[in-house]
Amino acid sequence: MPTVLDYEPLVISSKDFHEEPLTAIQEEILELKKERNSVILAHNYQVDAIQRIADYVGDSLGLSYRAAKADADVILFCGVHFMAETAKIVNPDKTVILPDLEAGCSLSDSCPAEKLAAYKEANPDTYVVAYINCSAGVKALSDVICTSGNAAKIVEKVPEDKDILFVPDQNLGQWVAKQTGRKMKLWPGSCYAHVLFTVQSLEKLKSQFPGAPIVAHPECVETVRDMADEVCSTENMLAFCRDHPSEDIIVVTETGMLNRMRREISGKRFIAGPTDTCACNDCRFMKMNTIEKVRDALRNLSPAIEMDESIRQKAFVPIKRMLDWS
Repeated sequence: MPTVLDYEPLVISSKDFHEEPLTAIQEEILELKKERNSVILAHNYQVDAIQRIADYVGDSLGLSYRAAKADADVILFCGVHFMAETAKIVNPDKTVILPDLEAGCSLSDSCPAEKLAAYKEANPDTYVVAYINCSAGVKALSDVICTSGNAAKIVEKVPEDKDILFVPDQNLGQWVAKQTGRKMKLWPGSCYAHVLFTVQSLEKLKSQFPGAPIVAHPECVETVRDMADEVCSTENMLAFCRDHPSEDIIVVTETGMLNRMRREISGKRFIAGPTDTCACNDCRFMKMNTIEKVRDALRNLSPAIEMDESIRQKAFVPIKRMLDWS
């Protein structure tokens, strides 16, 4: 079995970084965007070619706000399915398209709506706090939505007498419980990509970069979070990396994040968090979106997100509550 020592660390430097000219396909996308009166939203985990032509690149919370305020006929959402669904929930009269309709999420899949409905039926007094990484059906069954960036704030606003069930990420839920001191039942779900990071692989990397601090996403397992100098959402990672005096920083999240860091933070070297078998960690679902699929989606205005209106209306309530509480 290979270990991280069999791989060269993935290091992306912002020193002497210069943006390359846009390619022909990127230029075509920008023209199509004007023709379609569309806005392009991209998650931090998208490939660099997509991030560069997006109107906004951010985490789930920032993208939720941008989707809610979108002043366009078409929202092209470069992320995974539940994210585009969220945009449709808050923009029912707009066309919302996703470059690849099969771009799903292992975390979202870990909490099927029918199983949550059965749990609620057996436990009718449960107050459901749902991480935004879930389906529209799960959102419709929830009391409030949260993101990794606002989860602690949202949980703190839940009345003290409520019996909280946190879905679907048990690692984020565990971290939030420690941050807030609130007791919560945790749904047994996780992000397949974030749980691949291990203490063993990080210790080996630290031996090569002994002075580099570690910033990790709260979807990582507890032992990795305990090893980190900072645990936070991807958006807050930017602030941490910008403000920290170290030139080398180990970033324990999906690799696409390093592309945005390189563009926005100068004079640093960002080292991708490794797993036990590779030097970095790409989400196979996020990477299903390609620059060619972005162009085709704008050309054809498909694949479009559709959902039952009754589900959309129910799902809107906890999302609106999150936006208000944030």
